[in-house]
Amino acid sequence: MLGLVLKNQKINIQYSLLKLFLCLIFTMLFKEIIGQSEVKSKLISTVKEGRISHAQLFLGPEGCGNLAMALAYAQYILCINKTEKDACGTCPSCVKNNKLAHPDVHYVFPVASNKKITAKPLSYHFINEFRTEILGNPYLNLFEFLQLIEVENKQGNISADESNEIVKKLSLKSYEADYKILIIWMPEKLHTSASNKLLKILEEPPEKTLFLLVAENQDALLRTVLSRTQLVKMVKIADEDLIQHLIQHHHLSESQAKQTAHLADGNYNEALKLIHPDESEGYYIDNFRNWMLLCYGRKLNDTIKWVDEMASLGREVQKKFLSYGLRMLREGLLSNQGITSLLKLTDEELKFISNFSKFTHPQNVPLMAEELNKAYLEIERNAAPKIVFLDLSFRLYGLVRAAV
Repeated sequence: MLGLVLKNQKINIQYSLLKLFLCLIFTMLFKEIIGQSEVKSKLISTVKEGRISHAQLFLGPEGCGNLAMALAYAQYILCINKTEKDACGTCPSCVKNNKLAHPDVHYVFPVASNKKITAKPLSYHFINEFRTEILGNPYLNLFEFLQLIEVENKQGNISADESNEIVKKLSLKSYEADYKILIIWMPEKLHTSASNKLLKILEEPPEKTLFLLVAENQDALLRTVLSRTQLVKMVKIADEDLIQHLIQHHHLSESQAKQTAHLADGNYNEALKLIHPDESEGYYIDNFRNWMLLCYGRKLNDTIKWVDEMASLGREVQKKFLSYGLRMLREGLLSNQGITSLLKLTDEELKFISNFSKFTHPQNVPLMAEELNKAYLEIERNAAPKIVFLDLSFRLYGLVRAAV
């Protein structure tokens, strides 16, 4: 079964990333970031004018470069020989930041236990993996990172123990720079027990301490976190900027670059997958197609087998599958309504959607999407996957047929 293949492969993103390493080496400079010129200018101005806010939230959709922007900003602030538009890249501070190894820059990100770290996992336990993967691709998403550190069926979070570690680190004097900088990647994953301690230090930070939070989903952030940070709003990468980058750095033809940019929809990480696909990428379309056929045919025994297989995968994989399903519903509805110019589909997905769109319409898609969203939240809250996916499948039995 496809799901079993996926499980055995553990969605081996490393295969494609190894290929990316052959052609990509990032340094933490503004010039390396695709597009986003307005944001770069504003950040540079805050440093020149001495208006650096102690807590800033780099908020933008996946693949827009918000983590890369926060890293470049930190490097620019600490650079000894900064230029008008960028860090110098060669001073002792920049050399360390280019390796994500500056002693006054600390990194916090969601983690979970694995075979090596079995109790109280913290970011510093995985700092070597973080450096390797982010230096290879600072547009990497959290799902891929968690798969790379092999947390299996666990979800990543930022724990109360991590908050204690943050307070401890930031209470120390800086080693060599004027500022201590803490970069928190995906603060949406802050555990409830960790939030109060973080909020207190955000409100009353140690002297010369900067917090750079990097997030994708504003709705998942605590309002108290939002109120204590200055927003640095980022958007999807403009097609023109992405096309130019793909031509210059990946040597695609203009037509290839345009097609890739169209499908990637402003997400550079997605563009990299389209250029360097691996075997696991086809899993989601195959599994979603199979699931919809089971729901349409109301094949109970086969549905139960499918549910058992889905339940054996990790929660992060399950959530990604549900997100993928939501995207397919959107694409199916667009196709059904004849709005083909907005479709963002590979050839295989387009072939599926051309048939699937017959069963998607404005009456049933919102109801189906609601059920998938509900299942996503239940999986995130650690509900039993078998119960969630079986109940979801039963609910879709009627909704898929309702389009006929």
